[in-house]
Amino acid sequence: MLHINDLTYRIGGRILFEQATVVVPAGHKVGLVGKNGTGKSTLFKLILEELAPDDGSLSVQKRARVGRVAQEAPTGSDSLLNTVLKADGERESLLAEADTCTDPHRIGEIHARLADIDAHSAPARAATILNGLGFDHEAQLRPCSDFSGGWQMRVALAAALFAQPDLLLLDEPTNHLDLEAVMWLEDYLKRYPGTILVISHERALLNTVVDEIIHLEHCKLTRYGGNYDTFEKTRREKLALQAKAQSKQLAQRKHLQSFVDRFRAKASKAKQAQSRVKMLEKMEPIASVLEEKTYTFDFPDPEPLSSPLIAMEEVDVGYEENKPILKKLSLRIDMDDRIALLGANGNGKSTLVKLLANRLAPMEGSLRKSSKLKVGYFAQHQTDELNVQKTPFDHMAALMPDAVESKVRAQLGRFGFEGNKADSKIEKLSGGEKARLLFALMSFEAPHIMFLDEPTNHLDVDSREALVQAINTYDGAVVIVSHDPHLLELTCDRLWIVEKGDCKDFDGDLAEYKRQLIEARRGDKKNNANTDQNSAANQKKASRQDRAAQRAAQAPLRKKAKEAEKRVEKYTQEKEKLEAKLAEPKVYEGPSDKLQALQIKLGEINNQLEEAEMEWLEAAEALEEANA
Repeated sequence: MLHINDLTYRIGGRILFEQATVVVPAGHKVGLVGKNGTGKSTLFKLILEELAPDDGSLSVQKRARVGRVAQEAPTGSDSLLNTVLKADGERESLLAEADTCTDPHRIGEIHARLADIDAHSAPARAATILNGLGFDHEAQLRPCSDFSGGWQMRVALAAALFAQPDLLLLDEPTNHLDLEAVMWLEDYLKRYPGTILVISHERALLNTVVDEIIHLEHCKLTRYGGNYDTFEKTRREKLALQAKAQSKQLAQRKHLQSFVDRFRAKASKAKQAQSRVKMLEKMEPIASVLEEKTYTFDFPDPEPLSSPLIAMEEVDVGYEENKPILKKLSLRIDMDDRIALLGANGNGKSTLVKLLANRLAPMEGSLRKSSKLKVGYFAQHQTDELNVQKTPFDHMAALMPDAVESKVRAQLGRFGFEGNKADSKIEKLSGGEKARLLFALMSFEAPHIMFLDEPTNHLDVDSREALVQAINTYDGAVVIVSHDPHLLELTCDRLWIVEKGDCKDFDGDLAEYKRQLIEARRGDKKNNANTDQNSAANQKKASRQDRAAQRAAQAPLRKKAKEAEKRVEKYTQEKEKLEAKLAEPKVYEGPSDKLQALQIKLGEINNQLEEAEMEWLEAAEALEEANA
């Protein structure tokens, strides 16, 4: 599907790619990972021909359609549903032509093509995608201009998914989503029929959706089989072997050089010394293992404070008088609490955080806080409040006017701003660096409680792991709003569900919450099918009124399901064997064509497994429907 050969690209004198080569086979789902700033988004622009390489080539399979999420959020008076439907350009042009065409032969061709692309089901497919991304039926009929930028970007994502390009490029697709929408997106991408290349720092998405990883490091592209966890394990083993081989080679070189130095001038040993000189000259040096620096986080521990830190009774909160978003809240936060706020966007999670962090005052009820309580508040929009002409040191010094310079720099150093980095202008910092600066500014007073509203949006995978470790070693309370299930699972032991104007404790873990969401979604689908008389599901149900014929039809379905299940078992075993081979470090030391053959074979097995699974699921669902 995609071939990148000896790609070289420079920007502003800096080399991003140097003779980088990689292949993405058709039908594969691939994660593109690497540190922030290494050039992942630039690679997408090169694939889309928005930029031209300095050397080498990028080629996409002939006649393949390449799609991505539009960079401009859709606005205007068109409804969300119509905006998504227009993403299928062929369907739109055919429908427009059908309205004006008078040639009977051409009209027949148009309708035949509309049938081929399943145009009649397009509104239902578009509605399903929008619903999965958080837009109910009523919202889908509203104009794009009614929604904020974050929600409009969801519509742009829905349009890209609906268009179903052969090669789908996704750059951080979960940034504007809540946990519920992320779960839906993961499931949708797993079943996506085309090729996917996704840039993401979401470990859960990379483990759930992709079957290969392309790692961008040191201006090269390296392809690994398996999901992110497999990639991480394989790469770690590869680096360990490389370091061991280099150490062994250095010892060998040292031994040979010692012999040469001792016996070069000795006539009886001259030939032997000369042969060792030639050995040294021919010995290709093994490159040193150069690990890119991962910045750490270090939140200062607060002074102990008696619980509760915050207690509220019958509290109402909102933005407009007499229009509270959350009502009758009775909650308590203690010093050792680690709380995740869950619920769909728009239900009031950020409103609750602002109330707890002193950004909003309660409309009604009682809100009590310790008089000595220090609060840290992180929200992504705060990056817009930074003065781009000032430096991290300037911002920190403004918060610590009585502190000596060394103390100010020490606080910045906790978050990776060392030396000249603390004196760089904000306008030159990356999104991840700005996020780290916000963490440093938020925690300079050693707060007793930290409120983190989507703290991982601009952090790469390694920085997210560093954040997890910092939260887990911090002695105060933490309340987190995040769409990253990996972060929540590793840091939070309490779940608060914000929905329907209320916030309540959830008696279960994140896995149980996910199960409930899936069950609720299935229930909604069933209810919608029962109430929508024009739906495809009802049409199928109506066609199965003859129960005797239905029972007779079950025999081939059972046979098909059984055969598909056997193939699933077969391909699963083959996949496990191939992944085990690819996890062996010695594979990466051998011939590259053997490695590539294994990776191609794994891709073929993945496709065959997916087809067998789909056949088995379709047959199983058909049997369930027949028995309903």
